[in-house]
Amino acid sequence: MSAAEWKKKCEAEWSLQGAPMPDSLDWKSVYEAKPLGRNLLKNPSPHGLSKDTPPPEPDLPEVPTRGPPRFEPDGDFSGWITSTEVLPYDTSGIPEGVVVCHLPQYSWFSMEQFVDLKKEGLWEELLDDFQPEIVIQDWYEESQLHNSIYQLHVKLLGADKTTVISEHTVNPTEELSTYSHTWKEVSHVFSGYGPGVRYVHFLHRLKNQFMMEFYPTLFTGSSVIVRPTKTSS
Repeated sequence: MSAAEWKKKCEAEWSLQGAPMPDSLDWKSVYEAKPLGRNLLKNPSPHGLSKDTPPPEPDLPEVPTRGPPRFEPDGDFSGWITSTEVLPYDTSGIPEGVVVCHLPQYSWFSMEQFVDLKKEGLWEELLDDFQPEIVIQDWYEESQLHNSIYQLHVKLLGADKTTVISEHTVNPTEELSTYSHTWKEVSHVFSGYGPGVRYVHFLHRLKNQFMMEFYPTLFTGSSVIVRPTKTSS
C-alpha cells in the first residue's frame, strides 16, 4: 500500500477526521503500533486476577506461620518499578501500661510506570492540537485492612519527563463498618490538558498488613488508554 493509503487506513480505523495527520509521518508504522484504544501499560494484572471474578478469600493456615515479617505481595511485577515503605507501628489506641503481644504492621507497596506516548505510536500534532482523551482505570481489592488502603497519582508530563502538565490523585477512605470484599473501580479522563504532553506517569500504592501472617491488598486491570476523541472546547 502507498503512504497515502496507510494514512487513510489510520484515519478510517480510528475515526480521526479533523485530526492533524502530517504526510511526513510513517503511517504504516503508526497503524502497526495501534496507539489508540489500546492499553499502554505493560503487565496490567501482575497477580493474574481478573476484575470479572471476585478477589480471592485470604488463605488462613490453621497454625500461624510466624515467619519473618514480609511487606511485598506475590506476583510478577515485570514492567513496573516497585518500592516498599514500611510504616511505624500505630500505638495511639493502646492505654498506658497495657502490654500488647502482636500489633499489625502496615506497609505501602508502590508500583509505577512511565508511558512514552511517542514511542507507543502517537504523534506530536495529535497530542498538542487534538489533545485526545487519556483514560485511566484501575481496580483494587476491598481488603478492609485499614481505612486507607489505596492511592493513585497519575501525571501527564512534558518532553523532559519532569514538567507536570496535568495530574490526578485519588486517595479514598474505606468503609469498615460492614464486611465487603469486592473489586473497587477507580477511573479518570484527562481532556483539554494543553500542549506538550509526551509521557504518562502512572503510580499506585496498595497497603499490606503483617501480623503473624501477611495480608495484601491486590489490584488488577490497570490501564492507560488514549481515545481518538477530541477534547470538546
